[in-house]
Amino acid sequence: MKEYINLGAWSENDIDCILGDSIHFKAPGERIALISEKFLSTPYKKTTLVGGIDESEVFVINLDGLDCFTFIDYVEAMRLSGSFDEFKENLKRIRYQSGEVDYKKRNHFFTDWAEFNRRYVLDVTGVIGGDKTKKIIKILNENQDRTCLLQGVRPRKREIAYIPACEMDASVINKMMTGDYVGVYSELPGLDVSHVGIIVKKGKTFLRHASSREQCEKVIDQPLDEYIEGKAGIIILRPLMPLSS
Repeated sequence: MKEYINLGAWSENDIDCILGDSIHFKAPGERIALISEKFLSTPYKKTTLVGGIDESEVFVINLDGLDCFTFIDYVEAMRLSGSFDEFKENLKRIRYQSGEVDYKKRNHFFTDWAEFNRRYVLDVTGVIGGDKTKKIIKILNENQDRTCLLQGVRPRKREIAYIPACEMDASVINKMMTGDYVGVYSELPGLDVSHVGIIVKKGKTFLRHASSREQCEKVIDQPLDEYIEGKAGIIILRPLMPLSS
């Protein structure tokens, strides 16, 4: 297995220290808040993962630049870990089905986490949204003309639950918790979400995310109500206390 590791401004010792500090927080959300805060202002960088149908998959850790999905990948793997070595192994489990570093086994879609990482996260969209929740059957990775968005990845039929943005009132937001992972629902064929981030509550409710907006292009905290304005809706995955192996 090929590896590419670029820790940017971090060192393995830095990561060990951060994980050592975070282990004192028992609640998953508190650990996620502490760890993800360390990524604030990290530059946005798209397409940092290496692999494809015609290219061997490389196990990548690139903390020098993040897109929205690698950001939550790294945070989730770190919150399950007590050392850099554990972080590497947990990242394989989070990013790939059965921890097998292979392009076809990569969790390409946000809701893949709910299906293949059930030990670590739970889809609570319906619980939080109640009767505001909408459900739709989508075929992920399949365009309207039945071609694939990602070559070599099998299309997968899945029921998607989401809360429409227009229904995101205080009764919904108050049920969200720091550390919840949020996906912005996409109405496009073949996709479940168009963006992901982390809920952080500090007076107001914020979305901590790797923003690709030209005036930002870094990890930021943005008021959730500001971000979701004009969006279709959200999907919410809640981190679980890890089970013993």
